[in-house]
Amino acid sequence: MAKMPHGMSRYDIFLKECLHNPEAGGPPLPQTFGYLLDRNPITGNLDRQAIVDAFVCLVDSMKTEELTPGPAEAGQTFFGQFIDHDITLDATSAIGTHTDPATIRNVRTPNLDLDCVYGDGPEATPHLYSPDFEGYLLFGREDNPNDLARNCKGRALIGDPRNDENVLVSQIQGAFIKLHNILMSKVDTDMDVRKAIEHCAEDGIRADVWAEMIPEGLERFEKVRRFIRLHYQWLVLCDFLPSFVDQACIDAALAGDPFGSDAPIMPAEFSVAAYRFGHATVQPVYGISAQIPEAKLFDMAGFGPRSADWNMDMTLFFGPEAQRALPVGPNMAASLFALPPNIVGKGLTWGDIDIPLPQAAKLGLRNILRDRTAIQIPSGQQVARALGLAELPAPQALQDAHITKTPLWFYCLQEAGEKGQGKLTGVGGTIVASVIARLLKLDPESMLHIHGFQPWPGFGDHFSMASLMAYVDAHAGDVECAPALYCGPAHLADDAGAPPIAAE
Repeated sequence: MAKMPHGMSRYDIFLKECLHNPEAGGPPLPQTFGYLLDRNPITGNLDRQAIVDAFVCLVDSMKTEELTPGPAEAGQTFFGQFIDHDITLDATSAIGTHTDPATIRNVRTPNLDLDCVYGDGPEATPHLYSPDFEGYLLFGREDNPNDLARNCKGRALIGDPRNDENVLVSQIQGAFIKLHNILMSKVDTDMDVRKAIEHCAEDGIRADVWAEMIPEGLERFEKVRRFIRLHYQWLVLCDFLPSFVDQACIDAALAGDPFGSDAPIMPAEFSVAAYRFGHATVQPVYGISAQIPEAKLFDMAGFGPRSADWNMDMTLFFGPEAQRALPVGPNMAASLFALPPNIVGKGLTWGDIDIPLPQAAKLGLRNILRDRTAIQIPSGQQVARALGLAELPAPQALQDAHITKTPLWFYCLQEAGEKGQGKLTGVGGTIVASVIARLLKLDPESMLHIHGFQPWPGFGDHFSMASLMAYVDAHAGDVECAPALYCGPAHLADDAGAPPIAAE
């Protein structure tokens, strides 16, 4: 068996050694954050209280009761949250205390590799997998076959616990787990599907290495995993990004990197600001199914066993009949201006300034304070200048307080509202598209490095999240061993409940 460098899984080593182009390999992508530009500390003569007051005024100007449907399907907001949990997790920085992003460990691998679903595989994270059916992921409970597998305390057995924080993202997580188990089953029962999976998974890898590098019995698992990873990456690039980002920004990011080849893998400007555009697209109410036609955002409990009543009708979230996300822009639903106590239970401090709970519970203000007090990322105008783009003036609420630099998060939304027709463009579109494109370019096993990659026709003529969800729904019953994969409390306790959706 090949020796494995520290920090790399057996599968990582397998791929690095097996790709036709070994020069494209190298160490894993670094798991720290960084700046695209220079740190942007607060300067000037304004005291901190005046700055906080101006930010509060700016955030309050965003509150809206006018819920105009945007161009994206409602489910794309939560698929975006799922993607975020696949590539970033900052568990250390805190609002009000400056932290150098280069010192922040990114707990997730930055690759678009679905480690939030697979963990580190059956050998390193066996608690995610069936002990009886090799390579199958645990999924479902007796009380709800569509719930995530759980331990005796009701905690989800998944690669990233955040993917159980609300009933929407947890069921996107569940759909990928079900897809894996469906395809594992079909490799044994459907020769055409087996050939398609093997052809796709083996593309770019020498044929003689599977038996040498993969433990006995796991070849089927590894081929299914690579097949799903490649299709997931296609969905991120070709379905999710165009839903929220101007296509011209995507095309430019694929053609070249506007921030240069030495840009950080995971920029703070992306994770702290630009990618948080999704907060502006959240609806206050969603139809879950025919049984639950309206559910308020903070009623969608997570972090515990889920009743079958909350099983989503995916056609309400993806596809032509789906609900719509709000457009990307400088407006946010009023429900995000009073985060519930279990999410924000106390005020904030910034130096000698106390920020009371009613203000600290405003999601937009938390985003801006994280930017300015913790990470201190460049302003929107500074990034625009670096990219050679026309700068937008600071919004009036900031100008009235003599602040000329717009926090990057708000600047990206302002651009989308003024120039992007409900999608990120300019600074915001460039940051988001370039980071996703860079992740795919630097990962030698990604779908960008498979010449002429096309999604499997078995998912439908026009591959998308909608067609993937339709495939999963249509074939969920094909997994004969599904009941043996159940794990968790058989029945909900009378007091079963959990914190509502975590908005951050």
